[in-house]
Amino acid sequence: MNKQEKDILKILWEEPFINQRILAEASGYSLGMVNRSVRNLAESGYLNEDMGLTELAKRECQKNMPRNAVILAAGFGTRMLPVNPGTPKGLLEVNGEPLVERLIRQLHEVDITEISLVVGFMKEKFEYLIDEYGVELVVNVDYAAKNNLYSLRLAAEQLSNTYIVPCDIWCNRNPFNRHEMYSWYMVSDIVEDESDVRVNRKGELVKVSKASAGNAMIGIAYLLEEDARIVRERIERLCGDSENDDAFWESALYEDGRMIVPARVVHASHVVEIDTYEQLRELDGESNHLKSDALDVIAEIFDSKPDEIEDIRVLKKGMTNRSFLFSCCGGKYIMRIPGEGTDRLIDRGREADVYRAIAGKGLCDNVVYINPKNGFKITKFLEGVRGADPDDVSDLRRCMKKLRDFHEMELAVDHEFDIFGQIEFYESLWEGQSSVYRDYRTTKKNVLSLRAYIEAHRTAPTLTHIDAVPDNFLFYRDGDEECLQLTDWEYAGMQDPHVDIAMFCIYSMYEKDQVDRLIDIYFEGNCPDAVRKKIYCYVAACGLLWSNWCEYKRKLGVEFGEYALKQYRFAKEYYKYAKEIGGK
Repeated sequence: MNKQEKDILKILWEEPFINQRILAEASGYSLGMVNRSVRNLAESGYLNEDMGLTELAKRECQKNMPRNAVILAAGFGTRMLPVNPGTPKGLLEVNGEPLVERLIRQLHEVDITEISLVVGFMKEKFEYLIDEYGVELVVNVDYAAKNNLYSLRLAAEQLSNTYIVPCDIWCNRNPFNRHEMYSWYMVSDIVEDESDVRVNRKGELVKVSKASAGNAMIGIAYLLEEDARIVRERIERLCGDSENDDAFWESALYEDGRMIVPARVVHASHVVEIDTYEQLRELDGESNHLKSDALDVIAEIFDSKPDEIEDIRVLKKGMTNRSFLFSCCGGKYIMRIPGEGTDRLIDRGREADVYRAIAGKGLCDNVVYINPKNGFKITKFLEGVRGADPDDVSDLRRCMKKLRDFHEMELAVDHEFDIFGQIEFYESLWEGQSSVYRDYRTTKKNVLSLRAYIEAHRTAPTLTHIDAVPDNFLFYRDGDEECLQLTDWEYAGMQDPHVDIAMFCIYSMYEKDQVDRLIDIYFEGNCPDAVRKKIYCYVAACGLLWSNWCEYKRKLGVEFGEYALKQYRFAKEYYKYAKEIGGK
């Protein structure tokens, strides 16, 4: 049977045959196509003389019936800012109904009660669904570091005549059915630039180039056993390569540039993916989850109403904070919201002191608003902004000049950034757990042994940025001129200014020759060996500091992958480089 014949057989299974014209209306196929399909089905023994299903047809239909469902609900939902943290996407409410509950009820309506829910972020908030709906919770402990390919892997053995469903979908009409005849992947009839696939004339889903638009991917799929077996094998293979940590499960559907299952195309109004705050507001302007502390602050600062805050767009998640762009009162702004566990890492009162110290100095735009208690911050949006390229020498020269000019201002605040004290502090946040690194104690001992040399050669303390990394050097246009500013001062404090050079190096994940190049650029080719050795010591110490910071964030479920490992390598390798340079 081809796809059209299977569609006709499914309709005849659900409703008694009346006539071909009504069958054409129900299937969406032409009358000629219906006539050919009915004739072929009869000739193949699936329909009797009265156009009823034969026993052969009934067995075929029953073989393809849905058995279970897997709902993927492990992710952070970071693009939902400014929805208040603490609500997983699957529990966002539309018309007073949590998204995941609506999906479960729609599955129940078609007698699918065997449902596995893969959870991760705030998994405890889904626990009630076990008692209310009889779902099985499958916990993905790697939800912070890996994408939903790994979530589906945890439920891969259950894939057989299975619906696969993302939790952030709102369906106006029930997308599930008691009867299915073949595997499919759901896409919308709307065309968008972000899609990876489009439906061709054969109803296949083929990959499109980044420059082309495609059908919006919904994410709901149905897999018969024969296709599920292929997907299971591919998922296992893909998960064996760390390069696929960010992969979506749909990666397992592709073969030679097309999906192994056909498209199921639905109208854009029938199935809506809720991936952003704006999409939730458009679907249900009265949703309880539109209430946001961040928007309340914006409304107060700009003397506006929450619905006057528009064009909300989440920016790339930083290592410490989350930020979103918005428009209000004719201007564009960025609001920063502190990330997980940040309240234990950063003194926001001290940060506010730093912004007062640098105000009017031409180092960065003055902040529109900063809350010294919760860390909320609003700054004006810069058009055409770009971060520094750590491999572009011309960028490096401008960044290091900006850094020198800042250091030479000799600004002061009342607090210090104590590198070695912070190493101990971040370690204390592990709350008695051991480091993930087997030789941590030896590495720490070696790094601490560098302290005496640092103290003996320390430059007079001045206000130091501490987080002077490429992403925080912002190039932007002011008319015909490209200007440069230094942003994100939350770690700033009194310290040897040469620490900023080390910080730039380790965040750029430089090799030694690149570290030496940056030192030479900052010192314009006149760096004494004793100072170079000191900067190596700072690279080692700061590497351990940020490695400990990463370990704390890791215990909160936030993983930084290669960056975290590289920081630990800096601690070990630059201890050796520092020891290789003479001097006491």
